[in-house]
Amino acid sequence: MMPTIDRIKVKDNYCLEVRFRRPSETKIVDVKPYLSKGIFKELQDENYFRKVKVIFGGIEWPHKQDLSAETLYVRGRSIKVSAKC
Repeated sequence: MMPTIDRIKVKDNYCLEVRFRRPSETKIVDVKPYLSKGIFKELQDENYFRKVKVIFGGIEWPHKQDLSAETLYVRGRSIKVSAKC
């Protein structure tokens, strides 16, 4: 089953709280490992980072940086296990 994102919430320290509809789970995803790579460097600007939106099953920023639901699900940590970023 492919994960489906229901909601995204920006947290401190370049982390995202991602609520998945399928499976029904919420995870914290640390985006810092991406910030020094290519098109993701622009996300270092916190104001820009906060402009993330759920789109087409994944997430996207205004200048088309994106991460898939699958990537977020695999890289995320279940809030029940560890909510720290």
